[in-house]
Amino acid sequence: MPEKNQPIDHGDEIISWTVPEFEKRERSKQWYVGVSVLSILVLIYSFFTGNFLFAVIIVLAATVIIMNDAREPDLVKFTITDEGVVIGGKFIDYDELKDFSIIYKPRTGIKQLYFEFKNVIRPRLSIYLDDMNPLKIRDILLQYLKEDLERENEPLSESLARLFKI
Repeated sequence: MPEKNQPIDHGDEIISWTVPEFEKRERSKQWYVGVSVLSILVLIYSFFTGNFLFAVIIVLAATVIIMNDAREPDLVKFTITDEGVVIGGKFIDYDELKDFSIIYKPRTGIKQLYFEFKNVIRPRLSIYLDDMNPLKIRDILLQYLKEDLERENEPLSESLARLFKI
């Protein structure tokens, strides 16, 4: 068993790049005003209907958004190896992954790599490709995983998050 501070071998590095930990969205004053008004209206509704749990959820969501706005995303190293992928020091073996897909739409700024897990409980892993060549990444991953050719667009959850800037 390796010592605590020693790196664990995850195979030979093929390619790596750094990605932001999360996407920081630019929000205008109008966005904050609109969300504040909507939150207050929903809170009033939840109190009138006696749904206090919903009110707590709204307050928690607002708190998370405010706290998240105050912090900048850390840069995390993403590495593709011959045994799996490593993101920020966390290793994911190819055996845990079902497939991958790449969505590249330069006009809209979408350039994402997606991994689906075999375990349906685990959420999909979305990696920003930044200035990496998607064809090169695809050629590398095809040696280890099958490609989901049916996915042509980013998931609805990410489209909505981009639209509503959350």
